[in-house]
Amino acid sequence: MFVDTSNPSIMKHLISFLFIVLGSVSVYSQNITVKLIDANTKKPIPYANIKTGDYSGVISNEEGYFTLHDVENDTQITISCLGYKNKNITVKDIKSLNFSIALEESINELNTVYISAEKPNADYIVSKARQNLSKNYDSKLYKHKVFSRETAYMDFNTLNFDIEKTSHVKKQQLESANKSLDSLSKAIINSKTKHFKDFKADLYMDDSLKTKLVVQKATELIDQKNNLSIEDVQKRAQDVILKYLDTTLTYKLKTGLFKIEDSLSLNEKEDKETPENEYNIKNLKEQTTSLLKRAQFYNNSFASEILDADLYEYSFQDISYFNDDLIYVINYKPRRSKAKYTGKLFIADSTYAITKVDFKYADGKRGQKVNLKLILGVKYIENMRRGTIIYQKDSVNKYQPQYIKFEEGRYFYVSRPLKFIENSPEKNKTSFDFTIEGDILTKQELLLTGNSKISLDDFKKVAEDKNVPYVTLHSYDASVWKQDQTLEPSTEMKEFKSEE
Repeated sequence: MFVDTSNPSIMKHLISFLFIVLGSVSVYSQNITVKLIDANTKKPIPYANIKTGDYSGVISNEEGYFTLHDVENDTQITISCLGYKNKNITVKDIKSLNFSIALEESINELNTVYISAEKPNADYIVSKARQNLSKNYDSKLYKHKVFSRETAYMDFNTLNFDIEKTSHVKKQQLESANKSLDSLSKAIINSKTKHFKDFKADLYMDDSLKTKLVVQKATELIDQKNNLSIEDVQKRAQDVILKYLDTTLTYKLKTGLFKIEDSLSLNEKEDKETPENEYNIKNLKEQTTSLLKRAQFYNNSFASEILDADLYEYSFQDISYFNDDLIYVINYKPRRSKAKYTGKLFIADSTYAITKVDFKYADGKRGQKVNLKLILGVKYIENMRRGTIIYQKDSVNKYQPQYIKFEEGRYFYVSRPLKFIENSPEKNKTSFDFTIEGDILTKQELLLTGNSKISLDDFKKVAEDKNVPYVTLHSYDASVWKQDQTLEPSTEMKEFKSEE
């Protein structure tokens, strides 16, 4: 077909035609956010698998929501979730349901499928899972497309500042300083520090499980005003006290037997240079690799230890159903004092592959503990750990982690006697007590959106940066991750606001 582009009239009609075509495409290509609910209870369904292709898709978040980007009205979506019937639906149908999809339980269907006079043996099922690990899983020489989210909270339960004695500050100034410190304490306790960090990357793993990380995009959603560490809190208290001391002098600061600073001064100009908004790749890689390795099966790994019959005892709980496969639900709990976790294993009847793991500290178990409260005024307890790992088959018929959630809770207590000592012949002193107590909660989530085999040469050719820039956000902005496969943010994250 020949088009005479020199003819203005023909060109005008051609351009108009192109606009109509492009406009129709933009009308039917859209982003949709959907909620999954249980058809009977109406409760949200978390961690459902939503596929738009054989190996592409997302999962629903803890509140049952998921978002799909650039889909058309006739796009076919397959939704599968442990314990529920699969559902095939189009975007057009989802719209007619007001973006809320109800899934039906598959319990009744199971009653007709599974017929046995004997209760399945949990020890036998777990032993078969151990025997089939090498057949079902492969960790070496892979490229994983990942999306990572870290959510952190710091809650100060107790915060006390008090100037006990001073050799040169008037009583009125001392009272005023303690009032200022009291106001600071209340403001910090009410701050409810929290932040969210997201990044998208490719994680490469070689034949020895060493990794390289290439980050494409990273964001930080944080309230800088209320982003406080223990050191930040101490610094704010020190600044309050300095205001009531002689501003023409500098001071040494001691805590116990240790000298912290030689020349604290109110008159010193603070460095106003804004730090570069960059993450250290090494830190991101260690965090991501640690999370992924918890879900992989190799000698002495976290997931493998749960299958150790010397450490854990198993009991059959139920059967469920997922993608036309029977799933055994197996409870586990510590058999030996070395074992720390309790939870559930979900094991496929056809392959004896573990498709899901739920875990948490068993009663009376905890992680690291440091109690030097009487000697150094420090106490630390890792008192909560729990999580979920979900697996799915990749293009070479191996099971790979699709979603990993890992939560930790830690209690801390710090009590420091601080002393300001003038750098002067008089060496006037101001004694100050600093006590802080609270809890830190961190939640790490890793979504693997694609997996592919690589060669050792491929791994060696990957260039890894030292740092990666990130974008600081003051409120959640969905457009930042447009067209990316990500975890749907929680309501809390969507509603988060901070001062610029």
